[in-house]
Amino acid sequence: MAAAQIQAGGTYLDSFKQSFTDVPIDAAKGNAISTTEFLEAAESLTTMFDALGSVAFSPVKNDMLGNVKKIRERQLAAPADSENLQDLVRNELKSKSHKATEGLVWLVRGLEFTCKALKQNVHNPSEELADSFRAAYGVTLKPHHSFLIKPVFSAAMSACPYRKDFYAKLGPEEAVHIQLKEYLEALEKIVEILKAFLATKEAKW
Repeated sequence: MAAAQIQAGGTYLDSFKQSFTDVPIDAAKGNAISTTEFLEAAESLTTMFDALGSVAFSPVKNDMLGNVKKIRERQLAAPADSENLQDLVRNELKSKSHKATEGLVWLVRGLEFTCKALKQNVHNPSEELADSFRAAYGVTLKPHHSFLIKPVFSAAMSACPYRKDFYAKLGPEEAVHIQLKEYLEALEKIVEILKAFLATKEAKW
C-alpha cells in the first residue's frame, strides 16, 4: 500500500480506509471483534510505516501484512465461521489448522508494538521516535524474536525520523495529536481484548 495522500486541512489518519475507532466490538458476544473491519484497519495502520519514511521499516510492515493475509485467507475459506475474530480462531482450530490463528497472534504483537511506541511518543513531547519505538520493541516483539530477526528490527528503530519531521507529515500538529490519542485508545482496547482471548485455552493449538 502506498503512502496516503492528505487532504487540505486534514490529517494522515483521515486517509485510512478503516480506523480502529470504527471497528465493531460486540459486547453481547464476549467482545467479539468484527473480522473484516479489523483487517482493513490493520492494513491502514501499516501505511503509517511509510510516513516513517525508511525502508528499514519494510520488514515490520511486510510482517504485519503477511499476517493479515493469513487471517483473510481463512475468512474467505469459511466466511460463515469467521464473522468475528474469536469465532474465526475457534472454528479454524476445530479444523486442526492454526495458520490464521498464529497469524493473529503475531499481528496482535505487531499492533501492540506500534500502539505502545506511538502512545509513549505522543505522551512524551520531548522524546524522539527512535527511543519510543525501541522501548516498545523491548516489551512486545523482542521476547518472541530470534537472534536473526532482532538486528533487522533494531535497525528499523534506529532509522526513525526526528519526531518533528514525522508529525509534520501527519498534518496540523494539534489535530494530529487529538486524533492520534483517540485512535491509539481504540487500538489499545482491541489489542487487550485479543491478547486476553488468545491467552485462553480455546485459542491454543
